[in-house]
Amino acid sequence: MFNYNSNWLKTSIYLLLIIISSLALITSCGGDSSESDKSNQTETMKTNTSGLSDWELENGFGPVKKKLNLGPIDNTMAAEGEKIFESKCASCHKLDERYTGPAQRNVLQRVTPEFFMNTVLNPDENLEKHPHSKKMLAEYMTKMTNQNVNLKDARALLEYFRVLDEELKNQNKLN
Repeated sequence: MFNYNSNWLKTSIYLLLIIISSLALITSCGGDSSESDKSNQTETMKTNTSGLSDWELENGFGPVKKKLNLGPIDNTMAAEGEKIFESKCASCHKLDERYTGPAQRNVLQRVTPEFFMNTVLNPDENLEKHPHSKKMLAEYMTKMTNQNVNLKDARALLEYFRVLDEELKNQNKLN
């Protein structure tokens, strides 16, 4: 038979339990939902096992197929985007609170501009195929309605949210 030193065996078991506990703690710890979903998307991309291309995972499904060249904020377009938000989006989304859908003021801190536009333009396919959209559906229990927004209007909405994002960044600098 085996002749084990009982102190060695106890120490080995103790160390094994510490390692297992540490691994469980590391893998179970996560940030709260107020942390940026963008970083979550980036982490997901590093271990992309979804079957989606990295582009689809980061930017969703829709007509926007390459990174946008945004340039400076267009305030005229942003004003039009605000009107579109009020007429097509505000029945389900508020800027600063959860409603039927998530609060929208910080949306560009959670998703890429391309993902935002593709979701607005193509909510059905994103809800069907994209893990982030599926997660939002599970959390809010309501499908995003297709408002038949065209590319120009989606771009105006994006510009409106860019203005809101700049305001948030400026507020954070003051605090």
